[in-house]
Amino acid sequence: MRQRALDYLGKREYSYVELAQKLKPFVEESEIDSADAQIKAILDDFVKRGWLSDARFTEQVVHARKSKFGSAKVANELREKGVADDLIMDAIEKLKETELENALAIWRKKFKASPHSREEWAKQARFLQSRGFSFDLIKRVLNSKFEHDN
Repeated sequence: MRQRALDYLGKREYSYVELAQKLKPFVEESEIDSADAQIKAILDDFVKRGWLSDARFTEQVVHARKSKFGSAKVANELREKGVADDLIMDAIEKLKETELENALAIWRKKFKASPHSREEWAKQARFLQSRGFSFDLIKRVLNSKFEHDN
């Protein structure tokens, strides 16, 4: 099981909880009672050695997702992966510093023109909302474009 965990970590970063869940199906039937303790011991050793880090995992996820998604969607993904709330809050705080620029870049990539009607404005707003951007940020992106072009 230890080698399997190392193989997973050799391919990409994992959160503690995510890696534990990935290892559970590979516990042998005779070891089911002690499986959680065995997995915890392996992962605690990896943390102590610096091979497994929720902070590093969080940085990697934020870096990979910031060009496609807003802070709400990134935070939700981190919560699903079992990352601690304090790490999520720190990461989202840093992400919000560049969120407006990221939203504008995503908007420009998808839509070549500013909204020319309320229906088009709503369509573009729904797109940005599905990407995890807050409504205040969406209004800033779309209203500035809508007002300057009309």
